Amino acid sequence: MSAPGHMGVDYEERVDFARLREYRLGRAKDALAASECAAFLLFDFYNIRYTTQTWIGGALGDKMTRYALLTRSGEGSEAPYLWDFGSAVRHHQLYSNWLPDEHCLPGMLGMRGAVAPSAGLMESAVRQIVGMLADAGLTGQPVGVDIVEPAFMLEMQRQGITVVDCQQSMLDARVVKNADEIMLLTQAAAMVDGVYVDIVEKLRPGVRENEIVALANKRLYEMGSDQVEAVNAISGERCNPHPHNFTDRIIRPGDQAFFDIIHSFNGYRTCYYRTFAVGSSTPAQRDAYTKAREWMDVAIQAVRPGVGTDEIAALWPKATDFGFADELAAFGLQFGHGLGLGLHERPIISRLNSMREPVELVEGMVFALETYCPAADGFSAARIEEEVVVTADGPQVLTLYPAQDLVVTNPF
Repeated sequence: MSAPGHMGVDYEERVDFARLREYRLGRAKDALAASECAAFLLFDFYNIRYTTQTWIGGALGDKMTRYALLTRSGEGSEAPYLWDFGSAVRHHQLYSNWLPDEHCLPGMLGMRGAVAPSAGLMESAVRQIVGMLADAGLTGQPVGVDIVEPAFMLEMQRQGITVVDCQQSMLDARVVKNADEIMLLTQAAAMVDGVYVDIVEKLRPGVRENEIVALANKRLYEMGSDQVEAVNAISGERCNPHPHNFTDRIIRPGDQAFFDIIHSFNGYRTCYYRTFAVGSSTPAQRDAYTKAREWMDVAIQAVRPGVGTDEIAALWPKATDFGFADELAAFGLQFGHGLGLGLHERPIISRLNSMREPVELVEGMVFALETYCPAADGFSAARIEEEVVVTADGPQVLTLYPAQDLVVTNPF
């Protein structure tokens, strides 16, 4: 899995963004053609990027005011329509030349209810969509929606649109990555490889968890990250149970500490845990790490095309084996999840869901595998995560910071 430089150059073949855009839109069109829908109306930020190849600041990602329409046939079917925020529309017209100018439209629906539906913005937006469907000869056919505000869906129904779910179709479209997507995922992981070197240098008694978070954010943005979604920093007695956050706790001598770095490069994400001991380690900490590593290694070794996600999940301990009442209470600890434009894509690998509805692994899937083992001391714990590509020749691991053994930082 190559991770070339991030710049465009004339002397090496790197990410081919034109090929990437063509691949993603083609996958979405195929998903639409295989569905019952006349069109997909997309509000999910990642689905919008996948189909329109556009992106604006993450602050607008949860405001439900950007949307795209991909139609099955008729005029305009070759490229999706995009409704975007204010002046971003003009920017797309100037620089996103794969979209016709007339397909880039201003959109404003209410900013998650800040403007009430009674203002009429949703009504007029749905009326416009109804007109587009009529012009394309698609009147009366179902429209797939991925995520939506209830008020907007009710308005669609009021104006006669049959609304069905298309998130399943879009997630199926996104599950197999092409070479460009895998290269971007590899580049994103390479950035985190380097951040862990910086963390190990700084990880000593007296540093706070939030200082490690600040360091990771600074270094990632310096290296070209387009979004640091989250950095978990967990140490000492906070390791067990796993809280999935960070605080201002001061790290102490002998602490076990683990971190998860979640960021994206050109939209493609990492989820990358590593566990360390600060200054020294105890037998209980080392034993927990050894078990977490064994569970990780056996799962990676099983990854190949044709294997079911139930077979992977079965290799991990049951929730009751490591102190939880059931699989729901332990969800996310022995866990796998697809990676791409979204942090949690397909396949989701867990005893909670995979035994009931297994998914067959296919070449081109990329996912993270996560293991967690509480230590016998009652408060320490080990957490490991590796990002894996399914290839015809077996698994390829993207996360290369050493994790076979527990690393002791700045030993006494």
